[in-house]
Amino acid sequence: MKNYISIEMDAKSENEFFGRLAVAGILTYADPTMEELTDVKTAVSEAVTNSIIHGYENKEGKILMKMALNDNELEVEITDYGTGIEDVKKAMEPMYTTKPDMERSGMGFSFMEAFMDELKVYSKKGEGTRVVMKKIFQE
Repeated sequence: MKNYISIEMDAKSENEFFGRLAVAGILTYADPTMEELTDVKTAVSEAVTNSIIHGYENKEGKILMKMALNDNELEVEITDYGTGIEDVKKAMEPMYTTKPDMERSGMGFSFMEAFMDELKVYSKKGEGTRVVMKKIFQE
């Protein structure tokens, strides 16, 4: 493994910026295009925002972000210990949201899928959610 970073942050909307900044930092070693960098930062932003809004419902909590860059492959893992997702398959459907009153578009997982090469979501109701995303960069 070339580079590995682990960050724990408070589940506050202003900390979503740190997730974007951290992934941009580790990606300097992969020499991504601007489009690739923007895509990854957006996917990370969506995952962190989901943890804050859906995982903790804007209450106190911690988000763990792990990033590993091995040559040209980036793996990002975002974990919260919040409410969890009852039906992951349903939650991953485009336009599905549990927070329509908050004007949520229900596109978070769709963006993650579109911008990354691989997306896996593990969740258990009452225990939290772990989102694992991979991006492969051309050498």
